[in-house]
Amino acid sequence: MTRRGLLKWLGGLALAGASAGTYALAIEPGFLLRTQYYAVNPPKWAPGLKLRLVLIADPHLGEPYMSLARWNRILDLANSLEGDLHLLLGDYAAGHRFVISRVDVADTARAARKLKSPLGTYAIIGNHDWWEDLTAQNLGRGPTLAQRVLEDAGIPVLENKVARLEKNNLPFWLSGTASIVAIKTKVRGRFEGRDDLPGTLAQVTDNAPIIHMAHEPDLFTVMPDRVSITLSGHTHGGQVRFMGWSPIVPSQFGNRFAYGHIIEEGRHLIVSGGLGCSIAPIRIGVPPEITIVDLMG
Repeated sequence: MTRRGLLKWLGGLALAGASAGTYALAIEPGFLLRTQYYAVNPPKWAPGLKLRLVLIADPHLGEPYMSLARWNRILDLANSLEGDLHLLLGDYAAGHRFVISRVDVADTARAARKLKSPLGTYAIIGNHDWWEDLTAQNLGRGPTLAQRVLEDAGIPVLENKVARLEKNNLPFWLSGTASIVAIKTKVRGRFEGRDDLPGTLAQVTDNAPIIHMAHEPDLFTVMPDRVSITLSGHTHGGQVRFMGWSPIVPSQFGNRFAYGHIIEEGRHLIVSGGLGCSIAPIRIGVPPEITIVDLMG
């Protein structure tokens, strides 16, 4: 290779690196948005009950990547998807320090009031909503600020709670648990959960099918067969994903629960890729998404 050819090659490599960096740091996390669709016939589901769930996970609001204006556009798209239920799966607070301006979680909640569906909107709270709430951390308990402002906006928050709903006179249960890593301990990297799965499911009073919302998918390992399907976020699909594999996943089970529709021993889990970023504002191969789940008997 000549000196001139080497310089061209190095220049092309640098340009490619800069382009890849721009895509990972700006284009995919800041501008792209897709809808990801799943059709599921889960166990213990009521025959004839067709239900469309629109999942909104991990927005991590903060300028410039997830502005309030962008959040409103996402909510408008979610409204257009003809869901029976809108489900907010937690982590409304910014999950990284690369923000030039934070978005008040109260503004996030008030905007979510625009979500309209026949059976309403329900929410759970994510680990970052717990971690960003110094009062909840100091007390070691909720309700978190995120829970309070969502409830003030008229959105029920299922923190270790259930709701019994019906469509076409066919009942089902919607349940939700608190984060399994809600409270930071004095030992770096160790957390205490505030989830109570047995106590939550004990509130179910009949044999109607159960949809369970758990922010972190790791809870799926102890999910009983009584639950028809579990819905989670938290992982963001690893934020970097190549050919179905992510090098880093915020789960003790790695890629097992990183993303998508997972079936284990007949039990079903959907992990949304979510909308925002945590730790660093990077996404490659797993663009922000609204997740649609059609359940049918």
